[in-house]
Amino acid sequence: MALLTGVIMMSQLNVNAQAKHTFAYGDTDFLLDGKPFQMISGEIHYPRVPREAWRARMKMAKAMGLNTIGTYVFWNLHEPQKGKFDFTGNNDIAEFVRIAQQEGLWVILRPSPYVCAEWEFGGYPYWLQNEKGLVVRSKEEKYLKEYETYIKQVGKQLAPLQVNHGGNILMVQIENEYGSYASDKDYLRINEKLFKEAGFDGLLYTCDPAGDLAKGHLPGMLPAINGIDNPARIKRIINQNHDGKGPYYVAEWYPAWFDWWGTKHHTVPASQYSVHLDTVLAAGISINMYMFHGGTTRGFMNGANYKDESPYEPQISSYDYDAPLDEAGNATPKFMAFRQVIEKHLPAGVKLPTVPEAKPAMAIPSISLKQTGTLLANLPVPKLSAKPLTFEDLNQAYGFVLYRTTLQGGKNGILKLQQLRDYAIVMVNGKEIGTLDRRIKQDSMQIGLPAGKVTLDILVENMGRVNFGKYLLQNKKGITEKVLFNNTEVSGWKMYSLPFSNISTIKYQPGTKAGNAPVVKKGTFNLAKVADTYLDMREWGKGMVWVNGHNLGKYWSIGPQQTLYVPVEWLKKGVNEIEVLELLKPDQTKLTALDKPILNELR
Repeated sequence: MALLTGVIMMSQLNVNAQAKHTFAYGDTDFLLDGKPFQMISGEIHYPRVPREAWRARMKMAKAMGLNTIGTYVFWNLHEPQKGKFDFTGNNDIAEFVRIAQQEGLWVILRPSPYVCAEWEFGGYPYWLQNEKGLVVRSKEEKYLKEYETYIKQVGKQLAPLQVNHGGNILMVQIENEYGSYASDKDYLRINEKLFKEAGFDGLLYTCDPAGDLAKGHLPGMLPAINGIDNPARIKRIINQNHDGKGPYYVAEWYPAWFDWWGTKHHTVPASQYSVHLDTVLAAGISINMYMFHGGTTRGFMNGANYKDESPYEPQISSYDYDAPLDEAGNATPKFMAFRQVIEKHLPAGVKLPTVPEAKPAMAIPSISLKQTGTLLANLPVPKLSAKPLTFEDLNQAYGFVLYRTTLQGGKNGILKLQQLRDYAIVMVNGKEIGTLDRRIKQDSMQIGLPAGKVTLDILVENMGRVNFGKYLLQNKKGITEKVLFNNTEVSGWKMYSLPFSNISTIKYQPGTKAGNAPVVKKGTFNLAKVADTYLDMREWGKGMVWVNGHNLGKYWSIGPQQTLYVPVEWLKKGVNEIEVLELLKPDQTKLTALDKPILNELR
């Protein structure tokens, strides 16, 4: 009998899973199964949250009163090398969408394929730059061919999860703030065609800031608007571009902002936004908070901003965003304020779930890193070239490249790296003598060479490709032109690729003596219990950290971020491993962890 009951229950679940809904535009409202539906949505990006924590974040969304989740789809995650696709692990976006459905949430999908998102190259894979003549965000033939291949793979994963197929994806966005970049309607129509051919046969829409909406909107689609919360203005602009009708959707409403290295942490009090949220919801307008929960941009996936005559601004690893949920997924005062507003607009008799308690966090006493792997003793086989090769020339996406040559010593002069991208550590005979930093327009330094043959090493870091604006088209990394010493071009280079995508090959020596060059330090720590924690990097210089093989992101003493968030899901009772790539302070050996982050300390 129990078995029969189980079979009946499973059968019922399958029927429910396939139950199809309709989602359509009314003149003023979205219509879900023919009835007015107001989206109260928040953005969460699946790669910025450990897969093990996706469901917990969804439960927090429900507890604040959200009925929908928005997410981008990141091309460079899913096709890291041409023709090699990955939808597994933290890249399993279909599972992310299914978990949302299981938690009673709808989804707005944004596979663009350009996403911006403070994400490396705006989501584009680096290798597009190796296709001669390819121009992103254009009608150029090679770009459209790669775009089509990618979007059809995304369609295989996600088109069956659209609302009209029994899933929970309500709408799908084509392109992304295209009006801020160009105004080619033919290009947008090609986007629409590619999406439909990939199986996205439900509602498609565009989104743009108010001033660019007319340029980025494709007639016939819903023109969503970004960055404003004045109901009269929202309705006027959308009416002007949508045959005088709604529905009305703010696709990106910003309750705060992101951070970049060397500038203060951006925060905005909840009180400045609660009143506007109240006004928008009272007007029946649908809204997507960017971000509801930012999380962390781990590994090398941060982007950068850059404009003419302004500095290069690489973004930090924390994507806390001063959002309603903090970096660890806990409710903030902003969360509670927004929840109070949303409660006022719930249908009669509907109650929000209880807000889950904050997750416990712990401090960890001093951790000793007792093994040292010097970078110069862990070099792979080099590639040889008369001129320096870029990361792209080396088929390398992220990380570092060591450029090595031999000079005749016994002289002083100016070393110039023409078009350095983005940060360089200069070493002479294995010892660091200085750094160069694109952010502050440093590309030259005075150096003195000892007598005899001298080994010149230049370790160059890709600090994040530009993710917005025209410089998407000029995004190669490394030493992208040439090296001059005393105005004479230096030739005869060895290039060592150091992507740091796999650190299991690092060879360590016992002891802590490191010399004066970049190192990887390794240690272990024991835990009797596990909880979230924050590595305190204030005594260190610049680098990255891995815990139990998980890349936590970048640190840099200039701030504003001084800690690295360690999710409880990646810790274990007993022995835990930690590895630190340290570029500037190779003699550091001690590390502690705090029970709270430090995100606003500049040095």
